[in-house]
This record gives sequence, structure tokens and C-alpha cells, in this order.
Amino acid sequence: MKTSRPDNADRPDSHNRITVLAVCLFIVVVTLAVFGQTVNHDFVNYDDDKYVYENPHVTGGLTGQAIAWAFTRNHASNWHPLTWMSHMLDCQVYDLRPGGHHLTSVVLHATTAVLLLLVLLRMTGALWPSAFVAVVFAIHPLRVESVAWVAERKDVLSGLFFVLTLGAYARYVKRPSLGRYSMVAVAFALGLMAKPMLVTLPFVLLLLDYWPLKRYDPFAVRRRHPGTGKAKGGFPSISRLVLEKLPLFALAAASCVATVWAQQSAMISSE
Repeated sequence: MKTSRPDNADRPDSHNRITVLAVCLFIVVVTLAVFGQTVNHDFVNYDDDKYVYENPHVTGGLTGQAIAWAFTRNHASNWHPLTWMSHMLDCQVYDLRPGGHHLTSVVLHATTAVLLLLVLLRMTGALWPSAFVAVVFAIHPLRVESVAWVAERKDVLSGLFFVLTLGAYARYVKRPSLGRYSMVAVAFALGLMAKPMLVTLPFVLLLLDYWPLKRYDPFAVRRRHPGTGKAKGGFPSISRLVLEKLPLFALAAASCVATVWAQQSAMISSE
């Protein structure tokens, strides 16, 4: 039986680069066709005021004082400093012209969809199924609120770092090293600082270990090789895979603590 890495991990991409590039371009085009119209939209009077146009910490642009506020204060019952800095940068570039803020969200979403294609292709080696998933993600109605509502920048931004974390993890699995693992942790931490919804990502990585990365086989012979912790056939044990992700679980736990602290004012007793 082969190693625990995916079958296509050690060979260059067998797909024509022009074809892959054409699919990436198609994803960008369909995303712009669906969401490009938002650049002509205004802000709305629900949360956009708290997040952007009536928030003096944001409208002043990306300054040292504003960045310190983003990391040390909770506002609108959330702690997501990366999201605040994203809005600050938009204000610095576009001022309070809503079209620019919408454009940033559209560009981030299109970038995420293209990266999703490339990450899935890297992990599975299957171009057209990966393209189908990426296109559905790009234009699915559930993405409308995230992309078309400026106050939902946190969702678009965390989605980008979610996919970047998957890509960094696939790269780490191909050739494990401390440096590559650090990139996984950094991408994950940035995603949590955009929106704490990513706390379940370590569990997603465990699912990817089973498929398509093929690092774990529950049907492998249970006898372990001495000193490696691997089942016969080269597969790590499930406990070893969980231990590998303890730093990521620690980041998720820290994010949970920060979220509970920030959400105190939004929590209402069921009584």
C-alpha cells in the first residue's frame, strides 16, 4: 500500500495549464456577472452604520490608534480585528463611497472561489468536479448576503482564510515541516480574527485526512510499526492526527473565549 499522502501529491499537475487558467477566468467572470452590480449599491441602515459610516474608529482610516482599538476593544458585540482593519483600509482608499467597499467584497469573494478551485484540484487531481464545486460556491444564493452587504465583510474575509488554510494544510501534508505547519496556523489565526465561525476548521482538516488526502484508513491493519505510531501500510493513527492539530484546537479555544467576552452584551437569558 502507498504512503499516506494523496496519490497525486508527488507528480506535477497533469492538467493543461491553459485549461486551468481558462476555468479560473470563467469563475471570475461569472462572479462579476452576479455580484458586480453591487458596486452601484449604497450602504444600508442595518449594521453598515456600526461597521463603517458612523464608526469614527473606522472612518479615520488605517492608523496605529485605530489598529490598537481593533485589537483591544469589542464593538457591535464582536472581536474581529482583521475585519475592522479591512473596513479601515477601505475607508482610507475609498473614503465613504459605498461602491468601493462593495468592490472589495466582490474581489475577495472572486479570489476565494478561484483559490477553492486550485486547492481542490491540488488535493483531488480532479479538475472538472473541482471546477463545479468552485462555481457553485461562487454564485450560490447563500453567498448573496455575505458579498452584497458591506457589514458582512467578516464572512467574505474569513472564507478567504478558510480556503487559504486548506491550501496550506495540503502543502504541509505533501512535505511536513515546522515552517509549513506554521503557515497553516497563521492562516487559521487570521481567519479567526476575521470571524470566529472558523473554530470548527480543525475538525474539517481531520475529515480531509480521510479523504481526499488519504492520511487515515480506519480499515488499515491495527498493528503499529514500532516507534512510528503508524498502522501497517503507513497510515498514522487517528490519535496521532488529532495530536498534530492540538495547536489549532488551542487557537480555536482562544477564539471561543474572546467571542464569549465580546458577546456578553448580546447574550440574553432564556428566562
